[in-house]
Amino acid sequence: MEKQKNGVGRRKEAVTRVFLSKGEGKITVNGKDYKQYFPLVYLQSRVEHPFKAVDVWGKFDANITASGGGVKGQAEAAMLGIARVLLETNPDFRPALKAAGLLKRDPRSVERKKFGHKKARRSFQFSKR
Repeated sequence: MEKQKNGVGRRKEAVTRVFLSKGEGKITVNGKDYKQYFPLVYLQSRVEHPFKAVDVWGKFDANITASGGGVKGQAEAAMLGIARVLLETNPDFRPALKAAGLLKRDPRSVERKKFGHKKARRSFQFSKR
């Protein structure tokens, strides 16, 4: 069996470790099939996107360990992790992955709550009298 390649993907508070090996396109997340773990179709397509961007859909098996954050953050972290591992397996994939915007970590995260405010920006209701 060929050696497994692995990589890490992050998004918001979610962290995923992706283990990629040659196979028939089986993707598991935390021991479950990815379609069962991510029930929403658009989240499933986020996980599939790196494979389809470089036209290797169905040629690799991915075993993903996801922790932290929410379901959407985990799906997008998995997307980044898969793209990084695909780049490690074949450096020729770089132009296609870069054009699809899959090699950059999404820097957006939750803004912290400020003191004297109800939330990050929402203030308490002002009363004149």
